[in-house]
Amino acid sequence: MVDKARATAHFRLTILDGKVYVENFRPSIQTRALFTVWGIAQLIRTYPGRLPDLELMFDCDDRPVVQTSRFRLPDSALPPVFRYCSDWRSLDIVFPDWSFWGWAETNIKPWRSMLKDIKEGNKKIKWEDREPYAYWKGNPNVCKWRADLMKCNATPQTDWNTRLYDWIAESQQGYKQSNLGNQCIHRYKIYIERWAWSVSKKYIFACDSPVLLMTLRWYDFFTRGMVPQHHYWPVRDSDKCRSLKFAVDWGNNHKEKAKSIGEAGSRFIHEDLKMEYVYDYMFHLLNEYGKLMKYKPSIPAGAVELCPESVACFAQGIWREFMEESLEKGPSESDPCTMQPPYQPQEIQALVDGKIKMTKQVEAWENQYWDTAVISTLLSLLFLKICYMLV
Repeated sequence: MVDKARATAHFRLTILDGKVYVENFRPSIQTRALFTVWGIAQLIRTYPGRLPDLELMFDCDDRPVVQTSRFRLPDSALPPVFRYCSDWRSLDIVFPDWSFWGWAETNIKPWRSMLKDIKEGNKKIKWEDREPYAYWKGNPNVCKWRADLMKCNATPQTDWNTRLYDWIAESQQGYKQSNLGNQCIHRYKIYIERWAWSVSKKYIFACDSPVLLMTLRWYDFFTRGMVPQHHYWPVRDSDKCRSLKFAVDWGNNHKEKAKSIGEAGSRFIHEDLKMEYVYDYMFHLLNEYGKLMKYKPSIPAGAVELCPESVACFAQGIWREFMEESLEKGPSESDPCTMQPPYQPQEIQALVDGKIKMTKQVEAWENQYWDTAVISTLLSLLFLKICYMLV
């Protein structure tokens, strides 16, 4: 069954008798596979000898490939594919993305260092003193919904309360010239997906500013723990400009509540997404996956044993620098966190229903806001017409 997942996989990971082996199939985008493997090597250093024998296939591309609709029959052989995101119609197994150990191509440092930089950046400007607009900076050319977002930028005729920037147009260096620690200067931050999910989400949420979250199609390993109106403010993808303007107007008129949403979302990232907990998630995921193995794996013919030295020895420049920076010095002094019992179906449904209810409540407020605006405009026009007739 595992071999069925090879069709899209970039590498096979095998753990056997406490040792780890990697068999590479094809190059990934940039150095995604390299830094994912590096991250797994750090997990092994953190919890050596703790994982059971297992083998898995890892796909480093963006979109999920294991569609639920194709495996509904009882005898369907479901290929277990690990990747960085999935959606509600897919069964791909979600794993932390490579950027937790550094995204060298964009000069984004490993997660521990990046969190410190953003935390220091948060102290520079109090939330109340930040620019009262919604900020986004990224590449709008990767998908149509990002290109559509750029239509919401401020013009001399219309201001949707947004400040949107195309980092490709600004500089050939793009994010290489961007310091994420210096981007916490607006009261609101916008998150919008790209071709699939975007690694930018965790950096955007860390700023102590409410995140205006565009309707999600995909989820990563931590997003499903976040709640609308508590960790973020939901924004309609189908009516971006009006939805964004309402969100900013609402926040500027309800500053205490807006500030608390920004702080809750940021606290989730800084406290619940610490690197120690990322490793714990990785450990429990692989541990539970390994319990499902019905055979003892063998070392693939083309595999090499994984250790930090073997991974890092081929890296140069900033790649080597990030690996050295994210190297775990030795085994953890504590055990992995205790995994809670699984949710019952009714509990999961209650969580989903609660999120839907909170999102629909925002949509209702938004509809009322724009209905009132239309009525106000019509009354103003009627008043002007009456005045003109009287003259």
